[in-house]
Amino acid sequence: MTRIETLIKNFPANADAALITSGENRFYFSDFRSSAGVILVTRDIAYLIVDFRYGEAAQISAKNCKVIVYDNFSETICNLVKKHNLHNVLIERDNMTISELKTYENILKNTACNIIVNSALDNIIKDMRIIKSEQEIEKIKASQEITEKAFYHILDYIKVGVKERDLALEIEYFMKKCGAENVAFDLIVISGKKTSLPHGVPSNDEIKNGDFVLMDTGALLDGYHSDMTRTVAINGVSQEQIDIYNIVLKANTEAIKSIRPGIYAKDVDKIARDIIYNAGYEGCFGHSTGHGVGLQIHEYPVASPKSKNILEKNMIFTVEPGIYLPNKFGVRIEDMVAVTENGAEILTSVSKELIII
Repeated sequence: MTRIETLIKNFPANADAALITSGENRFYFSDFRSSAGVILVTRDIAYLIVDFRYGEAAQISAKNCKVIVYDNFSETICNLVKKHNLHNVLIERDNMTISELKTYENILKNTACNIIVNSALDNIIKDMRIIKSEQEIEKIKASQEITEKAFYHILDYIKVGVKERDLALEIEYFMKKCGAENVAFDLIVISGKKTSLPHGVPSNDEIKNGDFVLMDTGALLDGYHSDMTRTVAINGVSQEQIDIYNIVLKANTEAIKSIRPGIYAKDVDKIARDIIYNAGYEGCFGHSTGHGVGLQIHEYPVASPKSKNILEKNMIFTVEPGIYLPNKFGVRIEDMVAVTENGAEILTSVSKELIII
């Protein structure tokens, strides 16, 4: 069964069609990437509707959809609505602005078709995308390989006096040289006191003796993301730094050991969080333990205290506990894992032992 067929099978009874508007989901269902366009999925057929810029490429590459190259978008949508006698169309509510919704309402106002403004379509797609196919897992692994090559590459560049921003630029350049389409997100390469900022921004600050250098990096390859964080030390480090590092490492490893199908993702979070809190650092770990990775860098499942996700085979998510001490330093260790039949496969092969440069 194709993804389009699975989507149609899960339509609610009151829906005649679905309108896919976000770039990630257009790619997910059509295997064609573009910066614009929509997929209209009826109960009988799916149309990939694009403008002239993407017409030829879509005709060659798009799958499971009939490609329509429009001259007038509104007329094209209305003609298809009338052709298939559509009355109720689902939309991606989570990925649509109020302005975009008004645009589609105006397009359809002279037809008998209504837009269903609820989370039904978003939930169907979320449930599909949360379980990765074997092909998707291989793509994520390939993306992770580039991320790891870049990590080993940058170790030779990290030294006293080098600027954070220069390290981040070198990582990005190397990833693209290795075949990455782009970085997976704005890379985090921070040092010293700034490592207490979970999403700190690389600057012209220079690496100093005794610093931790926290690097949260990932590549984008064939539409799929990777994500990894390692914290390394420069020359001499204090016993406090080593102790904090080891607490985070224990939280990471014990949380991963707990992963298996059937448990709540929040329980994975609790294991990591309890280790950190019981060591005396409650309040120093404020973000979730992990998030899904795939066509987006942050997707489902989520391993947080409030998560309702139950783990299933072929879910992929991060395990990234941390301790952040304001105005002192921070540590985060992040791996990607895939849920297997009996446990978890760690997709990150870089050592987690503290590297002192």
